[in-house]
Amino acid sequence: MIIDARGQACPKPVLMAEEALSKIEEGIVELLVDNEASVGNLSRFATKNAFYSETIKEDNYWRVKIVKGYPCEAPMEEEKKEPEKDILLIIGSDVMGKEEELGKVLMKAFFETMKVTKEIPHTIFFLNAGVKLTTTNEDIIPILNNIIEAMGVEIFSCGTCLKHYNLESELKVGYRGTTNHIVEGMKDFKKTVWIG
Repeated sequence: MIIDARGQACPKPVLMAEEALSKIEEGIVELLVDNEASVGNLSRFATKNAFYSETIKEDNYWRVKIVKGYPCEAPMEEEKKEPEKDILLIIGSDVMGKEEELGKVLMKAFFETMKVTKEIPHTIFFLNAGVKLTTTNEDIIPILNNIIEAMGVEIFSCGTCLKHYNLESELKVGYRGTTNHIVEGMKDFKKTVWIG
């Protein structure tokens, strides 16, 4: 079964996959999507439901195949264990506190301290005005890039928020994300910390 989910905003492709897979005992559902956020969300959905999945990049879209019901013969010892997900950090503003100028100074100091002390979360999700930190804030962007490169932190910015602020083409750090990261985070992470 092939589902054309191109042009569909997240989480619609995942909902389409879930509906199609619920109607079959076993088989392959193939989704066509045109953004990386959907690819990531579909892969995570497949993993969470113990389905095999694979992604093929075409010219200007991705083909995500999800297999349900066939036994997998891959040796278990070769599987990589995913690192423990301790903290999901959600940044909901581009400043800390109500006073804007002081808030900018505090936000920069927060990320600099995180970098120096290496007290880092597994994932940082930026939403609302927080997406300005991954797009237009020239003081914070180099610090965030360093945190990704040196320490392996996953960074996502809310796609809806990027669109709202007309910053979709300005993303300089990490990847475009969806609210799935927050919803899944409530279960997957030991702790969720919200700033802003």
